[in-house]
Amino acid sequence: MKVLLINTFETKGGAAVACKRLAIALQKQGADVTMLVRDKTTTDKFVESIVSSSILKLYSKFSFITERLQIFRTNRFKKNNLFAISTASCGFKIHNSPQVQEADIIHLHWINQGMLSTSEIGKLAKLGKPIVWTMHDMWPMTGICHHSGDCTRFMEGCGYCKFLTKPSTHDLSYQVFRKKKNAVCNSNIQYVACSQWLRNKTEKSLLLTGNQMTNIPNPIDTDFFVPGDQLKARQELSLPTDKKLILFGAAIVSEKKKGIDYLIKSTNLLTDLYNDVELVYFGKVKDEISEAFGLKTHPLGYMSDMNAIAKMYQAVDCFVTPSLEENLPNMIMEAMSCGVPCVGFETGGIPEMITHLDTGYIAQYKSAEDLATGIRTILAKSGEDTFKKAARAFVLANYSESIVVEKYLKIYNTLQKNAE
Repeated sequence: MKVLLINTFETKGGAAVACKRLAIALQKQGADVTMLVRDKTTTDKFVESIVSSSILKLYSKFSFITERLQIFRTNRFKKNNLFAISTASCGFKIHNSPQVQEADIIHLHWINQGMLSTSEIGKLAKLGKPIVWTMHDMWPMTGICHHSGDCTRFMEGCGYCKFLTKPSTHDLSYQVFRKKKNAVCNSNIQYVACSQWLRNKTEKSLLLTGNQMTNIPNPIDTDFFVPGDQLKARQELSLPTDKKLILFGAAIVSEKKKGIDYLIKSTNLLTDLYNDVELVYFGKVKDEISEAFGLKTHPLGYMSDMNAIAKMYQAVDCFVTPSLEENLPNMIMEAMSCGVPCVGFETGGIPEMITHLDTGYIAQYKSAEDLATGIRTILAKSGEDTFKKAARAFVLANYSESIVVEKYLKIYNTLQKNAE
Protein backbone atom coordinates (compact mmCIF):
# COMPACT_ATOMS: atom_id res chain seq x y z
CA MET A 1 0.00 0.00 0.00
CA LYS A 2 1.44 3.36 -1.08
CA VAL A 3 0.37 6.23 1.15
CA LEU A 4 0.93 9.87 0.20
CA LEU A 5 0.79 12.38 3.06
CA ILE A 6 0.43 16.01 1.95
CA ASN A 7 1.24 19.01 4.14
CA THR A 8 2.49 22.54 3.40
CA PHE A 9 5.49 22.30 5.71
CA GLU A 10 7.77 19.41 6.66
CA THR A 11 8.67 20.55 10.18
CA LYS A 12 7.15 23.98 10.83
CA GLY A 13 4.06 24.00 13.02
CA GLY A 14 2.06 21.42 14.95
CA ALA A 15 0.38 19.94 11.87
CA ALA A 16 3.73 19.33 10.19
CA VAL A 17 5.12 17.65 13.30
CA ALA A 18 2.03 15.45 13.61
CA CYS A 19 2.03 14.59 9.89
CA LYS A 20 5.69 13.56 9.86
CA ARG A 21 5.31 11.55 13.05
CA LEU A 22 2.45 9.67 11.42
CA ALA A 23 4.57 9.03 8.32
CA ILE A 24 7.37 7.55 10.41
CA ALA A 25 4.94 5.49 12.49
CA LEU A 26 3.34 4.10 9.31
CA GLN A 27 6.76 3.16 7.96
CA LYS A 28 7.47 1.20 11.13
CA GLN A 29 4.36 -0.86 10.33
CA GLY A 30 5.59 -1.60 6.81
CA ALA A 31 3.63 0.99 4.80
CA ASP A 32 5.24 2.58 1.73
CA VAL A 33 5.01 6.25 2.69
CA THR A 34 5.86 9.48 0.89
CA MET A 35 5.37 12.91 2.44
CA LEU A 36 4.80 15.65 -0.14
CA VAL A 37 5.43 19.20 1.07
CA ARG A 38 6.06 22.69 -0.23
CA ASP A 39 8.82 23.56 2.26
CA LYS A 40 11.29 20.71 2.77
CA THR A 41 13.79 21.35 5.56
CA THR A 42 15.56 18.01 6.16
CA THR A 43 17.40 15.45 4.06
CA ASP A 44 14.89 12.66 4.79
CA LYS A 45 14.41 10.77 1.53
CA PHE A 46 10.75 9.90 2.11
CA VAL A 47 9.95 13.63 2.17
CA GLU A 48 9.63 15.22 -1.27
CA SER A 49 9.08 18.86 -2.15
CA ILE A 50 6.70 19.97 -4.86
CA VAL A 51 9.03 22.95 -5.36
CA SER A 52 11.59 21.22 -7.56
CA SER A 53 12.83 24.09 -9.72
CA SER A 54 13.61 27.82 -9.59
CA ILE A 55 10.41 28.55 -11.49
CA LEU A 56 8.35 26.63 -8.95
CA LYS A 57 10.12 28.50 -6.14
CA LEU A 58 8.97 31.75 -7.69
CA TYR A 59 5.46 30.35 -8.12
CA SER A 60 5.45 29.31 -4.47
CA LYS A 61 6.19 32.87 -3.39
CA PHE A 62 3.64 34.19 -5.88
CA SER A 63 0.88 31.92 -4.54
CA PHE A 64 1.58 32.84 -0.93
CA ILE A 65 1.78 36.59 -1.60
CA THR A 66 -1.24 36.62 -3.90
CA GLU A 67 -3.50 35.05 -1.28
CA ARG A 68 -2.27 37.32 1.51
CA LEU A 69 -2.75 40.37 -0.75
CA GLN A 70 -6.33 39.26 -1.44
CA ILE A 71 -7.00 39.14 2.30
CA PHE A 72 -5.10 42.40 2.91
CA ARG A 73 -7.10 44.17 0.21
CA THR A 74 -10.44 42.73 1.38
CA ASN A 75 -9.74 44.01 4.89
CA ARG A 76 -9.11 47.54 3.62
CA PHE A 77 -5.31 47.22 3.78
CA LYS A 78 -5.22 46.36 7.48
CA LYS A 79 -3.06 43.58 8.89
CA ASN A 80 -5.78 42.43 11.25
CA ASN A 81 -6.45 38.69 10.89
CA LEU A 82 -4.00 38.40 7.99
CA PHE A 83 -3.11 34.85 9.04
CA ALA A 84 -6.31 33.96 10.92
CA ILE A 85 -7.96 33.18 7.58
CA SER A 86 -7.07 31.46 4.31
CA THR A 87 -8.85 31.45 0.95
CA ALA A 88 -6.95 28.70 -0.94
CA SER A 89 -7.23 30.83 -4.06
CA CYS A 90 -3.79 29.74 -5.30
CA GLY A 91 -1.70 26.60 -5.10
CA PHE A 92 0.21 23.88 -6.91
CA LYS A 93 -1.26 21.49 -9.45
CA ILE A 94 -0.42 18.07 -8.10
CA HIS A 95 -3.26 15.84 -9.33
CA ASN A 96 -1.13 14.73 -12.32
CA SER A 97 2.12 14.47 -10.34
CA PRO A 98 3.94 11.10 -10.08
CA GLN A 99 3.47 11.09 -6.32
CA VAL A 100 -0.32 11.35 -6.62
CA GLN A 101 -0.62 9.02 -9.59
CA GLU A 102 1.34 6.27 -7.82
CA ALA A 103 -0.45 6.60 -4.49
CA ASP A 104 -3.09 4.14 -3.31
CA ILE A 105 -4.15 6.50 -0.52
CA ILE A 106 -4.05 10.31 -0.61
CA HIS A 107 -3.87 11.71 2.90
CA LEU A 108 -4.28 15.48 3.22
CA HIS A 109 -3.19 17.37 6.32
CA TRP A 110 -2.66 21.17 6.58
CA ILE A 111 -2.50 22.46 2.99
CA ASN A 112 -2.90 26.25 3.33
CA GLN A 113 -0.71 29.28 2.53
CA GLY A 114 -0.27 28.46 -1.13
CA MET A 115 0.10 24.66 -1.10
CA LEU A 116 -3.25 23.62 -2.60
CA SER A 117 -6.10 25.67 -4.02
CA THR A 118 -9.75 24.82 -3.55
CA SER A 119 -10.03 23.87 -7.22
CA GLU A 120 -7.03 21.51 -6.90
CA ILE A 121 -8.63 19.80 -3.93
CA GLY A 122 -11.66 19.26 -6.17
CA LYS A 123 -9.46 17.74 -8.89
CA LEU A 124 -7.89 15.37 -6.38
CA ALA A 125 -11.36 14.32 -5.25
CA LYS A 126 -12.37 13.52 -8.83
CA LEU A 127 -9.47 11.10 -9.33
CA GLY A 128 -11.48 8.39 -7.61
CA LYS A 129 -8.62 7.52 -5.28
CA PRO A 130 -9.34 7.09 -1.55
CA ILE A 131 -8.77 10.39 0.25
CA VAL A 132 -8.32 10.94 3.97
CA TRP A 133 -8.19 14.48 5.33
CA THR A 134 -6.85 14.95 8.84
CA MET A 135 -8.09 18.26 10.21
CA HIS A 136 -5.60 20.11 12.39
CA ASP A 137 -7.89 23.11 12.71
CA MET A 138 -11.37 24.16 11.57
CA TRP A 139 -10.48 25.40 8.07
CA PRO A 140 -11.74 22.31 6.16
CA MET A 141 -15.23 22.92 7.61
CA THR A 142 -15.45 26.74 7.46
CA GLY A 143 -15.35 29.35 4.75
CA ILE A 144 -12.01 30.97 5.53
CA CYS A 145 -11.17 30.86 9.26
CA HIS A 146 -8.84 28.41 10.99
CA HIS A 147 -10.63 28.76 14.33
CA SER A 148 -14.15 30.20 14.52
CA GLY A 149 -14.16 30.93 18.25
CA ASP A 150 -17.74 31.56 19.32
CA CYS A 151 -18.96 32.06 15.73
CA THR A 152 -21.35 29.40 14.37
CA ARG A 153 -21.83 30.80 10.86
CA PHE A 154 -20.06 27.73 9.40
CA MET A 155 -23.19 25.76 10.31
CA GLU A 156 -25.20 27.89 7.87
CA GLY A 157 -22.80 28.65 5.02
CA CYS A 158 -20.75 31.51 6.46
CA GLY A 159 -21.13 35.18 5.55
CA TYR A 160 -20.99 38.05 8.03
CA CYS A 161 -17.48 36.91 8.91
CA LYS A 162 -16.08 38.47 12.08
CA PHE A 163 -12.57 38.30 10.64
CA LEU A 164 -13.45 40.72 7.82
CA THR A 165 -13.47 44.50 8.10
CA LYS A 166 -16.74 44.79 6.15
CA PRO A 167 -18.74 41.59 6.77
CA SER A 168 -21.86 41.01 4.69
CA THR A 169 -24.21 38.29 3.48
CA HIS A 170 -22.08 37.40 0.45
CA ASP A 171 -18.67 38.42 1.76
CA LEU A 172 -15.39 36.57 1.13
CA SER A 173 -16.19 33.86 3.69
CA TYR A 174 -19.48 33.07 1.93
CA GLN A 175 -17.84 33.03 -1.52
CA VAL A 176 -15.04 30.68 -0.46
CA PHE A 177 -17.51 28.47 1.41
CA ARG A 178 -19.48 27.95 -1.83
CA LYS A 179 -16.29 27.15 -3.76
CA LYS A 180 -15.22 24.61 -1.16
CA LYS A 181 -18.70 23.08 -1.11
CA ASN A 182 -18.60 22.60 -4.88
CA ALA A 183 -15.08 21.13 -4.68
CA VAL A 184 -15.83 18.45 -2.08
CA CYS A 185 -19.49 17.80 -2.90
CA ASN A 186 -20.05 14.06 -3.45
CA SER A 187 -16.31 13.46 -2.99
CA ASN A 188 -16.64 10.78 -0.30
CA ILE A 189 -13.59 12.12 1.55
CA GLN A 190 -12.95 10.49 4.93
CA TYR A 191 -12.47 13.36 7.40
CA VAL A 192 -10.45 12.71 10.54
CA ALA A 193 -10.51 15.12 13.47
CA CYS A 194 -7.58 14.97 15.87
CA SER A 195 -9.92 15.51 18.82
CA GLN A 196 -13.51 14.71 19.75
CA TRP A 197 -14.04 18.44 20.21
CA LEU A 198 -13.16 19.08 16.56
CA ARG A 199 -15.25 16.14 15.38
CA ASN A 200 -18.27 17.59 17.19
CA LYS A 201 -17.69 20.85 15.31
CA THR A 202 -17.31 18.98 12.02
CA GLU A 203 -20.65 17.21 12.39
CA LYS A 204 -22.36 20.60 12.59
CA SER A 205 -20.73 22.04 9.46
CA LEU A 206 -22.98 22.60 6.45
CA LEU A 207 -19.90 22.26 4.26
CA LEU A 208 -19.23 18.63 5.21
CA THR A 209 -22.79 17.34 5.43
CA GLY A 210 -22.95 13.74 4.23
CA ASN A 211 -19.22 13.02 4.49
CA GLN A 212 -17.63 10.30 6.61
CA MET A 213 -16.14 11.54 9.87
CA THR A 214 -14.18 10.09 12.75
CA ASN A 215 -11.55 11.21 15.24
CA ILE A 216 -8.03 9.85 15.70
CA PRO A 217 -5.37 11.59 17.80
CA ASN A 218 -1.88 12.40 16.60
CA PRO A 219 0.80 9.79 17.39
CA ILE A 220 3.91 10.24 19.51
CA ASP A 221 7.04 8.12 19.88
CA THR A 222 6.72 7.09 23.52
CA ASP A 223 10.14 5.41 23.35
CA PHE A 224 11.74 8.79 22.63
CA PHE A 225 9.70 11.08 24.88
CA VAL A 226 10.27 9.31 28.17
CA PRO A 227 10.71 10.32 31.82
CA GLY A 228 14.35 10.94 32.63
CA ASP A 229 16.83 12.03 35.26
CA GLN A 230 15.60 15.50 36.22
CA LEU A 231 18.85 16.62 37.84
CA LYS A 232 20.94 15.54 34.86
CA ALA A 233 18.55 17.22 32.41
CA ARG A 234 18.73 20.50 34.35
CA GLN A 235 22.51 20.40 34.45
CA GLU A 236 22.71 19.83 30.68
CA LEU A 237 20.37 22.76 30.02
CA SER A 238 22.01 25.03 32.63
CA LEU A 239 18.80 25.29 34.63
CA PRO A 240 18.66 25.65 38.45
CA THR A 241 18.75 22.37 40.33
CA ASP A 242 17.23 23.64 43.57
CA LYS A 243 13.97 25.16 42.28
CA LYS A 244 10.60 23.93 41.09
CA LEU A 245 10.32 24.72 37.38
CA ILE A 246 7.27 25.62 35.29
CA LEU A 247 7.51 25.27 31.51
CA PHE A 248 5.73 27.21 28.76
CA GLY A 249 6.34 27.06 25.03
CA ALA A 250 4.99 28.40 21.73
CA ALA A 251 6.31 28.97 18.23
CA ILE A 252 5.98 32.68 18.99
CA VAL A 253 5.95 33.15 22.76
CA SER A 254 4.24 36.54 22.72
CA GLU A 255 1.39 35.49 20.41
CA LYS A 256 -1.90 36.53 22.01
CA LYS A 257 -3.88 33.43 21.07
CA LYS A 258 -1.30 31.31 22.91
CA GLY A 259 -2.47 33.03 26.09
CA ILE A 260 0.70 34.88 27.05
CA ASP A 261 -1.30 37.61 28.85
CA TYR A 262 -2.99 35.04 31.08
CA LEU A 263 0.31 33.33 31.86
CA ILE A 264 1.82 36.66 32.88
CA LYS A 265 -1.15 37.43 35.11
CA SER A 266 -1.06 33.99 36.71
CA THR A 267 2.65 34.20 37.52
CA ASN A 268 2.06 37.56 39.18
CA LEU A 269 -0.38 35.75 41.45
CA LEU A 270 2.45 33.39 42.44
CA THR A 271 4.93 36.00 43.65
CA ASP A 272 4.87 34.44 47.13
CA LEU A 273 6.63 31.46 45.51
CA TYR A 274 9.35 33.64 43.96
CA ASN A 275 12.13 32.05 46.02
CA ASP A 276 11.05 28.49 45.23
CA VAL A 277 9.54 28.50 41.72
CA GLU A 278 10.92 29.72 38.38
CA LEU A 279 9.61 29.80 34.81
CA VAL A 280 11.27 28.23 31.77
CA TYR A 281 9.96 29.20 28.34
CA PHE A 282 10.96 28.43 24.76
CA GLY A 283 10.07 29.76 21.31
CA LYS A 284 10.65 32.91 19.31
CA VAL A 285 10.22 36.13 21.25
CA LYS A 286 9.17 39.20 19.25
CA ASP A 287 8.67 41.42 22.30
CA GLU A 288 10.76 41.41 25.47
CA ILE A 289 8.50 39.91 28.12
CA SER A 290 10.78 38.40 30.78
CA GLU A 291 10.34 41.29 33.21
CA ALA A 292 6.53 41.08 32.93
CA PHE A 293 6.40 37.73 34.71
CA GLY A 294 6.04 37.51 38.46
CA LEU A 295 8.71 34.79 38.62
CA LYS A 296 12.35 34.58 37.62
CA THR A 297 12.59 33.34 34.04
CA HIS A 298 14.88 31.18 31.92
CA PRO A 299 14.27 31.78 28.17
CA LEU A 300 15.63 28.95 26.03
CA GLY A 301 14.88 30.55 22.66
CA TYR A 302 13.63 28.66 19.63
CA MET A 303 14.37 24.94 19.93
CA SER A 304 14.55 22.47 17.04
CA ASP A 305 16.85 19.79 18.46
CA MET A 306 14.45 17.04 19.54
CA ASN A 307 16.93 15.57 22.02
CA ALA A 308 17.21 18.95 23.75
CA ILE A 309 13.41 19.30 23.71
CA ALA A 310 12.98 15.92 25.41
CA LYS A 311 15.58 16.93 28.01
CA MET A 312 13.68 20.16 28.58
CA TYR A 313 10.49 18.29 29.48
CA GLN A 314 12.44 15.95 31.75
CA ALA A 315 13.88 18.94 33.58
CA VAL A 316 10.61 20.56 34.70
CA ASP A 317 7.89 19.90 37.24
CA CYS A 318 4.87 21.27 35.37
CA PHE A 319 3.93 22.28 31.82
CA VAL A 320 1.47 25.17 31.40
CA THR A 321 -0.49 25.87 28.22
CA PRO A 322 -2.69 28.99 28.56
CA SER A 323 -3.64 28.79 24.88
CA LEU A 324 -7.05 30.21 23.95
CA GLU A 325 -7.53 28.11 20.78
CA GLU A 326 -6.25 24.56 20.47
CA ASN A 327 -7.12 21.29 18.80
CA LEU A 328 -4.80 18.60 20.21
CA PRO A 329 -1.50 20.26 21.21
CA ASN A 330 1.64 18.21 20.54
CA MET A 331 3.39 19.90 23.47
CA ILE A 332 0.91 18.53 26.01
CA MET A 333 1.39 15.09 24.51
CA GLU A 334 5.17 15.40 24.64
CA ALA A 335 5.19 16.68 28.22
CA MET A 336 2.86 13.97 29.49
CA SER A 337 4.84 11.28 27.68
CA CYS A 338 7.84 12.48 29.70
CA GLY A 339 5.78 12.17 32.88
CA VAL A 340 5.14 15.89 33.27
CA PRO A 341 1.66 16.91 34.53
CA CYS A 342 0.04 19.76 32.61
CA VAL A 343 -2.15 22.76 33.34
CA GLY A 344 -4.39 24.26 30.63
CA PHE A 345 -7.64 26.07 29.96
CA GLU A 346 -10.90 24.28 29.31
CA THR A 347 -10.91 24.86 25.57
CA GLY A 348 -10.71 22.81 22.36
CA GLY A 349 -9.26 19.33 22.78
CA ILE A 350 -7.25 20.16 25.91
CA PRO A 351 -9.81 18.66 28.35
CA GLU A 352 -9.56 15.40 26.38
CA MET A 353 -5.81 15.28 27.06
CA ILE A 354 -5.60 16.49 30.64
CA THR A 355 -7.71 14.58 33.14
CA HIS A 356 -8.51 17.07 35.89
CA LEU A 357 -6.65 16.31 39.15
CA ASP A 358 -5.36 13.04 37.67
CA THR A 359 -2.87 13.88 34.92
CA GLY A 360 -2.98 17.62 35.52
CA TYR A 361 -5.35 20.53 36.05
CA ILE A 362 -8.05 22.01 33.79
CA ALA A 363 -8.51 25.70 34.57
CA GLN A 364 -11.61 27.79 33.89
CA TYR A 365 -11.35 29.42 30.46
CA LYS A 366 -9.53 32.75 30.53
CA SER A 367 -9.17 32.71 34.32
CA ALA A 368 -5.63 33.66 35.29
CA GLU A 369 -6.63 33.04 38.90
CA ASP A 370 -7.63 29.43 38.26
CA LEU A 371 -4.56 28.92 36.08
CA ALA A 372 -2.44 29.99 39.06
CA THR A 373 -4.44 27.63 41.29
CA GLY A 374 -3.68 24.80 38.88
CA ILE A 375 0.03 25.53 38.94
CA ARG A 376 0.01 25.61 42.76
CA THR A 377 -1.90 22.32 42.86
CA ILE A 378 0.57 20.52 40.62
CA LEU A 379 3.68 21.96 42.26
CA ALA A 380 2.38 21.03 45.71
CA LYS A 381 2.50 17.38 44.59
CA SER A 382 5.73 17.64 42.58
CA GLY A 383 7.58 15.49 45.10
CA GLU A 384 5.18 12.63 44.52
CA ASP A 385 4.81 10.34 41.49
CA THR A 386 1.00 10.26 41.31
CA PHE A 387 0.51 12.93 38.62
CA LYS A 388 3.65 11.88 36.76
CA LYS A 389 2.73 8.20 36.46
CA ALA A 390 -0.86 9.00 35.48
CA ALA A 391 0.29 11.40 32.74
CA ARG A 392 2.68 8.87 31.24
CA ALA A 393 0.12 6.05 31.43
CA PHE A 394 -2.53 8.15 29.67
CA VAL A 395 -0.24 8.83 26.71
CA LEU A 396 0.77 5.18 26.42
CA ALA A 397 -2.88 4.14 26.36
CA ASN A 398 -4.11 6.77 23.89
CA TYR A 399 -1.36 8.32 21.76
CA SER A 400 1.33 5.68 21.24
CA GLU A 401 2.28 5.07 17.61
CA SER A 402 0.97 1.51 17.38
CA ILE A 403 -2.50 2.49 18.62
CA VAL A 404 -2.85 5.47 16.25
CA VAL A 405 -1.41 3.69 13.21
CA GLU A 406 -3.75 0.73 13.68
CA LYS A 407 -6.72 3.08 13.43
CA TYR A 408 -5.42 4.75 10.28
CA LEU A 409 -4.55 1.46 8.60
CA LYS A 410 -8.08 0.25 9.25
CA ILE A 411 -9.44 3.35 7.47
CA TYR A 412 -6.98 2.97 4.58
CA ASN A 413 -7.87 -0.69 4.06
CA THR A 414 -11.61 -0.01 4.19
CA LEU A 415 -11.39 2.85 1.70
CA GLN A 416 -9.19 0.84 -0.63
CA LYS A 417 -11.61 -2.09 -0.65
CA ASN A 418 -14.55 0.23 -1.32
CA ALA A 419 -12.66 1.80 -4.23
CA GLU A 420 -11.99 -1.55 -5.95
